[in-house]
Amino acid sequence: MKQRLNQIATLASGALFGFGLAWSTMIRPESVLAFLNFQDLGLLLVLGSAVGLNLLVFQLAPRLRKRALLGDAFQQRPFALNRQTLSGGVLFGLGWGLCGVCPGPALAGLGAGNGDLLIALAGIFAGAWLQGLWAGRPKQT
Repeated sequence: MKQRLNQIATLASGALFGFGLAWSTMIRPESVLAFLNFQDLGLLLVLGSAVGLNLLVFQLAPRLRKRALLGDAFQQRPFALNRQTLSGGVLFGLGWGLCGVCPGPALAGLGAGNGDLLIALAGIFAGAWLQGLWAGRPKQT
């Protein structure tokens, strides 16, 4: 029963996320590229609102409730600022700037009927696959 509730909650959350991405025009690469070129800063409001709201909820929820809505414990995600994190961020930023999409908006845009995003998604999956191969290679000692 709990697994079914988790799946329904995940589906509803994903639908809400996708609707928000489409509503805010983040699924349109031309909107993202206009933002990255400082021609349209509307997405800054979208990004800032999303980060601010999540920051507030993630700070307040553990203080107001002992457990999450579906009964799981709140957990801290370990984070390490290291060379891999920084280089991954730079590569992500380069890819985002070159094609104007990131994975979430690309998937949502595909759902909205923008078939051209399949090319960007193929590139995203190819890059993730190559990174997996590279990370799984035997270490030289």
